[in-house]
Amino acid sequence: MPKMHQRHKRKSRTAATDHTALRSIKHLLARAPLLSPIADRAARQAFWLSWLEARLPAELAGRVTGAVPRAGLLTVFAESAAWSARLRYALQELEGALREADPNIKRVVVKVLPPKSPAPP
Repeated sequence: MPKMHQRHKRKSRTAATDHTALRSIKHLLARAPLLSPIADRAARQAFWLSWLEARLPAELAGRVTGAVPRAGLLTVFAESAAWSARLRYALQELEGALREADPNIKRVVVKVLPPKSPAPP
């Protein structure tokens, strides 16, 4: 069989020859107006998660899987229904501190969201 002729393809430019500097994702998110609300939302969620972990008992703080603030409502996620019941009582005790941290929070809701399990090998 005869040899196939090679096509003349453009070679892709590598990062070493590319003259644009590589930038961090944080820098790119700051420049993209469509992505900045997503970055802000993620920062608020991270703030509330760390805030709750600092104020809840250690046993209960480890069972919180997330916290999402939205329009006067703070939704806190627990890993099971049993832990969500205990979390509701603990959050009632922290209600004053929650309002000090953010006066816009009018209600706190606890829902169940199991943690992500690792992917099977």
